[in-house]
Amino acid sequence: MEQFHIVDACREQHFQDMSLLHALGWRAAYRDSIPASYLAREITDGRWVPVFRQNYKEGIYHGLLLYDMEQPLCCATYGPARVDQAAGDTICNFSSPDLSHWGELVSLYVHPDYWGQGYGSALMEEVLNRMKTAGYPGCFLYVLRENNRARRFYEKHGFAWDGHSLEVSLTPSVVLTDLRYCKVF
Repeated sequence: MEQFHIVDACREQHFQDMSLLHALGWRAAYRDSIPASYLAREITDGRWVPVFRQNYKEGIYHGLLLYDMEQPLCCATYGPARVDQAAGDTICNFSSPDLSHWGELVSLYVHPDYWGQGYGSALMEEVLNRMKTAGYPGCFLYVLRENNRARRFYEKHGFAWDGHSLEVSLTPSVVLTDLRYCKVF
């Protein structure tokens, strides 16, 4: 088991690995919900590298990676609730002022070749433990309604939809729905 290890994202290679995992996850999870042309144009392997680099620099949102030796298996980004975030560089406004004292799981992606093998659960438990230790009363996340696999995963880990949703406009003709899932510690 020594070959498996969790690292805090702090190097350029970590940021690249996280971005790749995000892109692979998006392409696999949404191939039936999002037009292939959008995925090819917008969901590139390096798309999120600047975001992860900035997260590390600011020290507010933290990145974690689970590796099997040098192979990145999954990653997560977590931190305090996004409260004053405007759409800007994201596809919608994820602001949740009603949960301003909570922790937020901003993202969790598992390499599609390793789905269903427990790696996402291992990283999820690490994130939740870190949030509890930091003193958050609970954790929330946003998950696309169209991503049934992810919704089942989060429900398995004690999250439930709190009734809050928001529209995600990818293109004028492609509008998806993000659901907010919550878990009290």
